[in-house]
Amino acid sequence: MTKKIIKLQVKAEHAGKRLDLLLAALLPDCSRSHLQKLIKNGAVRCGDVVCTAQRSPVKTGERIIVEIEEAESSAPVGENIDLPVLYEDDSMLVINKPSGMVVHPGAGNHTGTVVNALLGRNPELADELDMDESRPGIVHRLDKDTSGCLVIAKTPQAQFKLSRSFAERKVAKTYAALVKGIPARKTETIVTLIGRHRVNRQKMAVTERNGKEAVTVFEVLKSGQIEGIQASMLSVKILTGRTHQIRVHMAYKGHPVLGDTVYGDTRKLKVPRQMLHAWKISIPHPETGKMISFEAPLPGDFIAVMDSIT
Repeated sequence: MTKKIIKLQVKAEHAGKRLDLLLAALLPDCSRSHLQKLIKNGAVRCGDVVCTAQRSPVKTGERIIVEIEEAESSAPVGENIDLPVLYEDDSMLVINKPSGMVVHPGAGNHTGTVVNALLGRNPELADELDMDESRPGIVHRLDKDTSGCLVIAKTPQAQFKLSRSFAERKVAKTYAALVKGIPARKTETIVTLIGRHRVNRQKMAVTERNGKEAVTVFEVLKSGQIEGIQASMLSVKILTGRTHQIRVHMAYKGHPVLGDTVYGDTRKLKVPRQMLHAWKISIPHPETGKMISFEAPLPGDFIAVMDSIT
């Protein structure tokens, strides 16, 4: 294990705030319970004094030092996991990612990811791609429970060019979504800022400031009821790539994605998982620059729920 040292200084606007709440606000990648444990175990110093009281108020200008133990980084290893391939050449791979599969190794998910499967089927990529990173070849992400088109680079050059295409918004992405309720408009464009939730830093939210522009366009393809509850199938295009963008925007409009346990209402209608599918994608080929398009067929569980809308 190695220790990561984080140094902070309390600004006037945070004076008087509880130590644990301040750390939770300034260190969103750490859960509040983990930070409280660090405080209790003496891993947090206020000035030169160890502070073990999580409710202790902080003072303007006070220096806070946090010591966080981190596991030694290790390169992901290949595993014999089948990847449903939509397209492959020497530069890139496009797969139909199954729901429930994490894209790259991370906390709590060190095996069974797309990266592990990629290195299992193409072990030579370990020599091509940067194995000091946990996400070799990955140029964009899908949530664990979201299925569908995922583009993967097979060379460093392709990874650079594909990543740039996403950054420069040259990629067209269309999702299929099953949502609660029936939107008032058949088509609608949603334009807001999206940033970290001001209370729960693990979530995203529509914000009035301190966020990034997010643009979502949806069209209602089917609507009706499932077991007496209104529901709709949407075709959703995202013109920006913000974290959880579709889930946040649809919840904001009062039509959360079915099965979304973070942003949705799961109290009434039960579905197998988060009903979101990366349906279609068009992207410039990293070698030729020519636009190429792919479509991932709707999975069986998605079709079953969609067909139950009457």
